[in-house]
Amino acid sequence: MSDDLNRQIFKEEAYDLLGELEGALLELEESPDDMDMVNQIFRALHTIKGSGSMFGFEDIAAFTHEVESTFDMVRNNLLEVTPELCGLALRSRDHIKLMLGAAEGDDVDPVERRAILDGLQTLASGGSPSAPATAVNEDAGDDESVAARDAADDGDAGETAAPPASSPGRRLYRIGLTPRSGEEPDEARLESLFLELAGVGEFHIIGRPVETVFGGWELGLTTDIDADSVRDIFFFADADLDVEILDEVGDPVPVTGAPPAEPVVSQPTGPQPVASQQVADDDGLCEDEDAGPPRLGEILVKCGDVTEADIQEALKKQKPLGQILAEEGKVPPEKVELAVRRQAEAKEADASRKQQEALSSIRVAADKLDYLVDLVGELVIVQAQITQVVSERSDPVMTALAEELERLSDELRDSTLGIRMLPIGTSFSKFRRLVRDLSANLGKEIVLTTVGADTELDKTVIERLADPLVHLLRNSIDHGLEPPEERRRHGKPAHGTIYLSAEHSGGEVLIRINDDGRGMDPSIIREKGIERGLISADAELSKKDLLKLIFEPGFSTAKTVTNVSGRGVGMDVVKRAIDSLRGVIDIDSTLGKGTSITIRLPLTLAIIDGLQVRVSDEYYVIPLSLVEECVELSASDMDESSRQRILHLRGEIVPYIHLREWFAVDGENPPIEQIVITGVEGSRVGIVVDTVIGEHQTVIKSLSRVYKDVEGISGATIKGDGSIALILDIPSLVRRVIAETS
Repeated sequence: MSDDLNRQIFKEEAYDLLGELEGALLELEESPDDMDMVNQIFRALHTIKGSGSMFGFEDIAAFTHEVESTFDMVRNNLLEVTPELCGLALRSRDHIKLMLGAAEGDDVDPVERRAILDGLQTLASGGSPSAPATAVNEDAGDDESVAARDAADDGDAGETAAPPASSPGRRLYRIGLTPRSGEEPDEARLESLFLELAGVGEFHIIGRPVETVFGGWELGLTTDIDADSVRDIFFFADADLDVEILDEVGDPVPVTGAPPAEPVVSQPTGPQPVASQQVADDDGLCEDEDAGPPRLGEILVKCGDVTEADIQEALKKQKPLGQILAEEGKVPPEKVELAVRRQAEAKEADASRKQQEALSSIRVAADKLDYLVDLVGELVIVQAQITQVVSERSDPVMTALAEELERLSDELRDSTLGIRMLPIGTSFSKFRRLVRDLSANLGKEIVLTTVGADTELDKTVIERLADPLVHLLRNSIDHGLEPPEERRRHGKPAHGTIYLSAEHSGGEVLIRINDDGRGMDPSIIREKGIERGLISADAELSKKDLLKLIFEPGFSTAKTVTNVSGRGVGMDVVKRAIDSLRGVIDIDSTLGKGTSITIRLPLTLAIIDGLQVRVSDEYYVIPLSLVEECVELSASDMDESSRQRILHLRGEIVPYIHLREWFAVDGENPPIEQIVITGVEGSRVGIVVDTVIGEHQTVIKSLSRVYKDVEGISGATIKGDGSIALILDIPSLVRRVIAETS
């Protein structure tokens, strides 16, 4: 694999890790005591650092190392989690992202880099004055690994220098390495691995493969780093080895930097158990150096105060919580039994979820996936052509083969489109940072609540939806939500709430952005509309039509221009972006209560199931997800009085539209017409056609700019005989019919 490809793979993985890092930092800011989140942040930073050093991104590795060291202090309770720390960490994340995108050899804002590192060092010094964070060595050579630089810095400090603040103390590890393939790895790779180990501490080989019973190497390593960091060295090494840390002995050497004591080595025929030592803390308690907090019984056993048998005997005397509550009459026994069953089901579900998350996956370039979808689309067209040709012949063998081809193409289409579907939560997660930064900038207290993050949508739709959602959220934060003082005066909580949700509705996805802010005043919008010449002074518009004026270019009700909004750009961009996705955007607002914006989007922009209809010699396709039923249209069912076209359908009044008249198709209406009943946004509207042909697998093709303003058409498709059929934009037709009949 070439170096360029390796570097590209590192960048892709680093971008993913930075996304996870941002979410974890925002979670940590809300829950400062969540050590699981701290460990997740540390692992993400450590992976970026290690991979960056391996693939030649030494500047990224050096910078990330300093941020990692700060969070190592947090892990070891040497530094508290504060909003200032989270803010600096988020700035660090942004800086690493810029470094990834920068051209080779270019420096990215050295002033910001220095400011971040100085801020981290100040926090570290304040949290633990006796162990300040070390400064980054910006002049380090490219051929030095981060670990080697750390070791060199420690050596230059002299024998009396204290270890880094993040050190848990000098530890002795015995490590077993076993080749996975049964053959010894390449000597050059082993040498590189052993040099990496030597860079983090005192390293020596206890036994070689011929001298050990487990068929691999037995190593000894005395170092300041923890067990997870030792494992990470092997994780980043390009050697096909299984790694096992056999045992760990605490404090084998003084932390002042004196030469380490030589570890006790067993006979070379195999690893022997080494008595585990404990570290006494300031309170005189014994604790282990494991990543998770030890249990009380484990501490007492390891300190030699009790035996394992004593612990087991004591545990037998303990009663389960449910039994205690039942005996005290707090809860009936049957309720306890039900709760126990629910707990078991929850554990089983959690285990199943973790197993699913652990399934292997493969990264595929987006352009390759798009090309695959295009090929599937062409296959669907060819399959339709074959089906049509076969239908014109009475060959049962060809008919059976055509039906089998149709089934396989349907499955291939669904599978390929399923690969393109992503949870919209991948887009939602970015907005938490936006809300955090803007609320701090504007002096507002805002809580973002998201629902339906697992709702799946085509990846192309998600990508093109990001910018419109950013504009809508910025407007809600700047215009919609009031400052805390104003909210208190109106009897509201000091913090405002933005509710972001997504859900499936038929063949669409509904995205809603609600806020509990000041709402929109239709009278002010009307004045601005008249002022900007968008409406006449005597125009009579409904509240809904007035609210739609905010989507006009140049429209803004902001009294002052800020760095967030007020220039009259943004909402018209949102409208155009949603229209380009064949979506619909609606707005509703109540003065003093808040604003609700609803976006309706198709699930995919590639292939849909459609209902093919005909008017004269013209063919059209109606999205099947919007079709409710098809009925014959007779004169007795119609009511075209008062210029309104109404269908009486089983006691219900349904407005309808003649497709022949809408597109000015030549010819006379047939004696018996068909009407397709469609449902959109809770409204039912009929589409009158000459004939309903049947279902049609529709590959959506975009139309040229000449047709972009034609109302009622959203695209086109190629039929089996090579002719074109137009895809109807049912939502726009329904809105027109409802407006004319209301």
